[in-house]
Amino acid sequence: MSEKSGKSEFLQIAEYIAAYIFITLFRAVPFRVTYIISGFLGNILYLVLKRRRGVAIENIGRAFAGRISGKEVKRLARESCKSLVLTAFEVMKSESLFRAPDVKVRINNTGDNVEELFRKAKALHDESGGCIFVTPHIGNWEILPAVSGVVGIPLVIVARPLDNKYLERLFYDKRSESGQLIIPKKNAMFVLQRTLHQGRSIGMLTDQSTARGLPVDFFGRKALTTPVPAVLAITKNRPIVVVACCRTADFKFEGFVSDPIRPREHDNEKEELLRLTRAMNLEMEKIIRKYPEQYLWMHNRWKTYPGAKEVMT
Repeated sequence: MSEKSGKSEFLQIAEYIAAYIFITLFRAVPFRVTYIISGFLGNILYLVLKRRRGVAIENIGRAFAGRISGKEVKRLARESCKSLVLTAFEVMKSESLFRAPDVKVRINNTGDNVEELFRKAKALHDESGGCIFVTPHIGNWEILPAVSGVVGIPLVIVARPLDNKYLERLFYDKRSESGQLIIPKKNAMFVLQRTLHQGRSIGMLTDQSTARGLPVDFFGRKALTTPVPAVLAITKNRPIVVVACCRTADFKFEGFVSDPIRPREHDNEKEELLRLTRAMNLEMEKIIRKYPEQYLWMHNRWKTYPGAKEVMT
């Protein structure tokens, strides 16, 4: 899956060894220590990444303009950095969870509404012959694909290839073992259409800016949003379902599975694409408003691309 990398073979191997040792050692650390470490490192991230901190503060300030104080804006930006570090740590710690014989029981214990959401997501997949599951970068978005494998939803994940083939194997091979198929983000449309045709579902992170996006409202501002979910929904007559997994305590989560956003009969495809994408953004926005401290605000979600041609205006 990896693309050509400018890194030498030696550097790639060195990175792999360092990552493998760190992950192996970190898995032995008790969860309570994990949360302390992530808080410490999140604070460092907030202080060191000056430009990203500025992006986060601006995004939060504009998203909640007139509703929260400047002090609260900065607190949310700092907590967002902590959440990002914690997500990575939770993924390392949770690998054994998904290999345990009683995995369903353990997952159910991570939240009060988990079993109900499992049934809803699986039912939507079965009824539709495959869904387009989308999620924003909030809470622990990396757990969702693993959970889908446990509940029996065959899932294809769209991911950006890493520039280190050894790290790619380290991070992605475990996903494949749980029944997930990882495909590169670039030129993925044909594979995604075939995936839905075969009765599998798709998992996508859809809250990143893109030069060839639809200008759709997100927190009151036009944000260039990928049209891929809406295109797939229309061409394959499949619903878009917004999902998320947000923390409520130490490795305790509240899950979200939206009602299906279904394509309708239409005379104007452009308007239908916009309608579906607006509805998708709105569902994501509802979740983010409930847990703003867990959203990845440091990404320039409202980035513009001078000279780039939008898909539509």
